[in-house]
Amino acid sequence: MSARKRIVVKIGSSLLANSKRLTLRYAFMHGLLSDIADLREQGYDVVLTSSGAVALGLNAVDKSPEEADVLDKQAAAACGQPLLLNAYGQVAAEHGFIIGQVLVTLGDIEERRSFLNIRNTIQRLFEHGVMPVVNENDTVTTQEIRVGDNDRLAAKVAHMIQADHLIILTSVDGLYDRDPSEPGAQFIETIDDVSSYLAVTDSTSALGSGGMLTKMHAANMAQDAGCETLIARGIIERPISSILAKERRHTRCVAKGTPASSWAVWLTNRLQMAGSLVLKQERIDAMLAGDLGVDRDDIVSIHGDFQKGDVLHIYNEADEECARGLTNFSSNETLLLARHLDQPISELLGYQGGSRVISPENLVMLQNHHLPWDVPTEQVTLVAS
Repeated sequence: MSARKRIVVKIGSSLLANSKRLTLRYAFMHGLLSDIADLREQGYDVVLTSSGAVALGLNAVDKSPEEADVLDKQAAAACGQPLLLNAYGQVAAEHGFIIGQVLVTLGDIEERRSFLNIRNTIQRLFEHGVMPVVNENDTVTTQEIRVGDNDRLAAKVAHMIQADHLIILTSVDGLYDRDPSEPGAQFIETIDDVSSYLAVTDSTSALGSGGMLTKMHAANMAQDAGCETLIARGIIERPISSILAKERRHTRCVAKGTPASSWAVWLTNRLQMAGSLVLKQERIDAMLAGDLGVDRDDIVSIHGDFQKGDVLHIYNEADEECARGLTNFSSNETLLLARHLDQPISELLGYQGGSRVISPENLVMLQNHHLPWDVPTEQVTLVAS
């Protein structure tokens, strides 16, 4: 592990693109990369997750942010991405360093091997003094298979590289207890429990794909990975270092200590639900007491079309999410096993598999600070025949 401190910086679209002309805001970019150059000299490794490609490409497809559909945005990303990266590269060169682009998809982040490959690539870029710029590959992703926002993508990268800080630069000072334009709105300086503030975070900007809600989700993911999140306005002069030095207002989401392991964080910090299981309460109670693992006779119901190796969300019969774990079987196989408890696995599947749907070493109980997902309400297949 490098002795250098690590920062992931997420830049919102509204900071990089003029909202009316949809052109680059070079003044901000120069201020940002000048600050990063100084931080690099002070011993920091920095990763950018930068929005802006779609916004910068909308002129090329003759669409406004409000009227662009998914195909328009994919085409705009194809046009805007080279504009964005060329500008980053040119300005970074003026400040004496090189950037490298890392394009990812949801599948890359959620699949363990790809996740580790991305981590290794970023590590090698650090070793050569190159600053990674991580973006979702918006040109090839559809709404159903997107990360969806660069806030959570940045949090996944923070976990990936074991960052000390996740800094989210946006168009506001940080989080308020209500819309900051309302009389009496109170600024929130420190957040321990993200769930307490979800109800006041439902607004988004015209250019961005996420609002303060996605920033709270990102902060929670970073908390679980032992990373502190700082949310602040993106100013031109020293936008990052002024926050680290506590020289200006920002919202700080405190880290939840040292995580049990990188594996446990990867299991619990999900961007999409592949599938889920509802278990009998006695099995949940045993898991809470330390007896981990899921057998086929523990299952009450199954949701989703999942594959072997997907991470499943585990619920009790009161629809409360309790755990997440890596499945040893597909949804069809799991359903078959759970419906025919009296038949050997080898006879049902045609091969000799393990006896457990989820092995103990591949299951993690959720802590109080995790944000749970609602139990799916549709397409639930009951095991009982």
